[in-house]
Parts: sequence; C-alpha cells; structure tokens
Amino acid sequence: MKNLPQKVRSRKLNSKVDLTAMVSVSFLLIIFFMVVGELSKPKIMDLSLPDKDPGCKNFSCGHIKGSRLYTILLDKDDKIITYSGILEYDISTLKKIKFENNAIRREVFRKKKEVSEYMTSLGKPKSGVIVIIKPSKKSNFKNLVDILDEMAVAKIDTYAIVNDFSPEESKLLASN
Repeated sequence: MKNLPQKVRSRKLNSKVDLTAMVSVSFLLIIFFMVVGELSKPKIMDLSLPDKDPGCKNFSCGHIKGSRLYTILLDKDDKIITYSGILEYDISTLKKIKFENNAIRREVFRKKKEVSEYMTSLGKPKSGVIVIIKPSKKSNFKNLVDILDEMAVAKIDTYAIVNDFSPEESKLLASN
C-alpha cells in the first residue's frame, strides 16, 4: 500500500485583496458626480408677471402715470426701439438703438434716473420706472435674455414681458 499515491494537499492562497485602487476609483467617482451635480443645477432668474386682466385691452385700465412707462420693442437684427409713455400720444420720445457698446444699458440707466427724479419731485420717491418689454416674432431669444439681464443690472424691479402690440407699434416694427 505504500505504492499508492498519496493525497497531495493543496496550499491555500492568501485571500487578502488589495483595495487601494478600488478606494481611489470610488473617490474619483464621488468627486465626479458632486461636480456634475453642481454644474447641472439650473441658473434661473426670478420673474413674476401679473395676471392678465381680460377686461383690459390697453394701458388705460390701470392707474399708472404715463411718464413712468418705458417700452422696449425688440426687433430683428439686434435692433431695439424704445419710447417713453404711450406711443399713440407722444412719438417724440422714440429712439432706435442697437445691441452694441452698452447703448441699451446707458439708455435704461438714463430713463431710471429721469423717472426717479421726476417722482421724487412729486413726493413719491419709491415709485420708479415701469419697463414693458415687447419682443417681436422676428427677435431672437438672446436679445430677450440680454434685456432681462439689463433689468437686473439696473435694479429695475417693475418690468413685464408683453407680446401684445398696439397698431402703432406694429406699424413701427413693420417700417423698421
């Protein structure tokens, strides 16, 4: 019986696994997802619009002084048409501006200062300019965002985006 082969016992291998690389990869993944999560958060601007009054067809329903109104019409090719008050009563305040050299920023600051001085002289220093932004169908979205940024830079609290055009404004945009 001695000639029978003896059972050879296998040696047990070391069962420890080096997890250093796994820890490094997991930290890299954690950092990656934290950065992606932070960058994917939407950057938004607060915008509150009033409810549209169905009985009101023009600005005569409210009790707002026309001298406080400042309308910005956005047209194609980065053109802007601005006017103060109500267009059907006074066309002398009409200005044509382009999106270059901060022209619209200077104009918005000038109008804000002008209305602020006027309202202070009337004894109502907290009443500021009311800006009405009217993008035409031919204007691009970038110009609308740029105008909203200008409202934030100028710290104009009261503004509205309106897509209703008076007949005079439609004629003005068509002739431009």
